[in-house]
Parts: sequence; C-alpha cells; structure tokens
Amino acid sequence: MKPRLRILFCITLGALIGTGIAIRTIRAGALSTSSAIGPWQTGSDFATARAGAQTRAIIALRGLLALPAREARYYAAQVDDAGNRLDGHCRYRVTGGRLPARWWSLTLYDNTNGFLVANASGRYSYNSAGLPVSEQDGWQIVVAPRPVGAPPPGAQGRHWLPTGGIDRFDLTLRVYLPAGGGTTNLTRTQLPSITKEDCA
Repeated sequence: MKPRLRILFCITLGALIGTGIAIRTIRAGALSTSSAIGPWQTGSDFATARAGAQTRAIIALRGLLALPAREARYYAAQVDDAGNRLDGHCRYRVTGGRLPARWWSLTLYDNTNGFLVANASGRYSYNSAGLPVSEQDGWQIVVAPRPVGAPPPGAQGRHWLPTGGIDRFDLTLRVYLPAGGGTTNLTRTQLPSITKEDCA
C-alpha cells in the first residue's frame, strides 16, 4: 500500500473509531462532571456556562429541560443498587421517602433512544403530588414489564411503572426547588433505592 493511502486509511479509521466512542459515551449518558451516589449519577454543570460539550450533547440527545440547579437537580440511574444494568425484562422495587424539595418526579426512558417507553396504560412517570399523603414519607414503585397485583394486607400501596419489556432502560429523578438552592447533591440515604426482585 502506498504511503499516502496508508496515511489516509489510518486517518479515516481513527476518525470512525473516535466518532463511535463519542456516540457511545453520549448515548450512555455519562456526564462530563458527574458524581455517583449509589446507582444514581448527577452532573454539576447543567444549565451553567461551564457545561462542557459532552454534557450539552447529552442534554440535546436526551431532551432534558436543564434548569439551573437552584430550580432543579437531575439524577439518572442506569444500574440497580447492586451495580447491575437495568433490564426491562426484570422487576425492580424503587423505594424512597420524602425528598428535601418542593416536588419530584421519576421517569422511565428507553436507553437506546432516550424516548419514553410506549405502554397501554399510558404511565410514564410518578411524582410526589400523585402519591397519597399516607405514602409521602415512604413509597414504593414497581418497575416491571407487567402490572403488579394488589399489595398484601397492611402493606404500602405499590405503583407500577411499565418497562415495556425492552432490553435496557434508565430512570431519571427530577428534584424541583431543592433545599439549599440545589448547591449540594442529595445523599445516598435521601435518594431512592433500586432493588431487583426477579427476571422473566
């Protein structure tokens, strides 16, 4: 192979590999200034002038309406408490309590395209305003491909967030008007736990 063709081949191959790595990183949602808190990841540069190109690309791809930290904090989970990738064929129990904020929501997204997952029930998220008063201090949401049965007598209400049986999904927790103006991350004990119960 002629030297010029060899150089052109190497440049082309390098560009393709670099582009592939960049696309994979952005699709994985790895924030450029991220902090891991258990299964949750959060970025510190949303809606700021210091947001890097990687964070801006992830926000554009995922369609996040990135508000300043004083208005909203975002936490994303791609794994469960054990560190295993969230699988749409499995059943998970997401357990949490009252968060130090005015309002919060938990939304499920398809990991491959960042879109909401189509389902017959039309259920895409849960939020603090939609939970009964009796569950505000301690709630459970079952994330699974099929609906859950009635909870056993005396148990807390259990709510279902459908995965549609897709291969991979993400959970995004949005915390609006957080305490302290959003200057600090929520702690591990404040953030919900994500426990795998079984798989189909």
